[in-house]
Amino acid sequence: MMSENKTFKLLPVLFGFFVMGFCDVVGITSAHVKVDLLGSYDPAFRDTLSNMIPVALFSMFLFFSIPTGFLMNKIGRKKTVLLSNVLTAIAMFIPLIEYSFGTTLIAFALLGIANTVLQVSLNPLLSNVVSGERLTSSLTAGQFVKAISSFSAPFIAAFAATQLNNWQYIFPIYAVITLISTIWLWFTPISKEEAKVDTNTFGEVWALLKDSKILLLFLGILFVVGIDVGINTASSKLLMERAGLTAVNAGFGPGIYFAFRTLGTFLGIFILSKYSSSKYFKINIIIAAIALIVLLFAGGKMPIFILIAIIGFTIANIFPIIFGMAIQARPDKANEISGLMITGVFGGAIIPFFMGLSSDLIGSQLGSVIVILICALYLLYASFGVQVSK
Repeated sequence: MMSENKTFKLLPVLFGFFVMGFCDVVGITSAHVKVDLLGSYDPAFRDTLSNMIPVALFSMFLFFSIPTGFLMNKIGRKKTVLLSNVLTAIAMFIPLIEYSFGTTLIAFALLGIANTVLQVSLNPLLSNVVSGERLTSSLTAGQFVKAISSFSAPFIAAFAATQLNNWQYIFPIYAVITLISTIWLWFTPISKEEAKVDTNTFGEVWALLKDSKILLLFLGILFVVGIDVGINTASSKLLMERAGLTAVNAGFGPGIYFAFRTLGTFLGIFILSKYSSSKYFKINIIIAAIALIVLLFAGGKMPIFILIAIIGFTIANIFPIIFGMAIQARPDKANEISGLMITGVFGGAIIPFFMGLSSDLIGSQLGSVIVILICALYLLYASFGVQVSK
């Protein structure tokens, strides 16, 4: 009976990870906005402008991660998650009220705030339901659910475009799913943790970067998220440019990426239980870097799909590996480091920005791939620069 009660409480929390994956629709949206709304703009600036959408979303992680931790101490984890769901639902309706470049930026900035609040609060909320070894497996299961959400986004967008005659109907679909998640969690009794008095300031948290190992890993988070968002954003445009696909069909590029990232996440559960995470990190980032080098020159639909799949599979577990290394490096500051590492998701804003500038400067998506490759080369350096036990 006790086990059934825990499962009853666990399921709505895990479902929250599906909502967390909504931020990955940014790649599809960026490709559609470039075609739908930026056609009359100077071609030299279209990529820079369309890549401002992921910038608007992921820049919110820089400003709201640490404050969310303070808020969570005051109102509790469950209420913080519910707040993030309300913000997500509001963001999903903005493009339906008016579909313009400006309103899309506003919607994704709000979605960025919502996703920041959710990422900071949902993982700790799991510890209110399960503990010990079950907490570790539940966290892994949550990441798997998030990966499924990311993988399904292009297919939902394609369904909306072909069956509902407008790809933008993905947004109300997401809003309904968020509403279901909110109601389910609201009516699920989860014990509230004791309110905590803030013992840290912004300055104290950022001061952790004075530790060279923490700085190395923080930048690793920034660059791995940059690769993740960068491939998500660039794959559709790359397929449109080099394979002549339409925006709808090119949307399957991110779908392939997330499918293999999901597979990598699933297999990583078993692989990382037997092999050193440090060795796994090195091998996978070497393969990813080689795939990106080949992608610089690849043309045609199938070669690009294959390379995107390889990158998705090899990148899949690098974020949690780096995150775990940071916690192991300073276990006495686990809470502070968690907030700091989530702030590194800001990489999803600055990397696409430089991708857009590089693409417009060169005049092709080659510029985007070069920027992503630079991120991978840093991760390759980081994989040999830090040594942490399994």
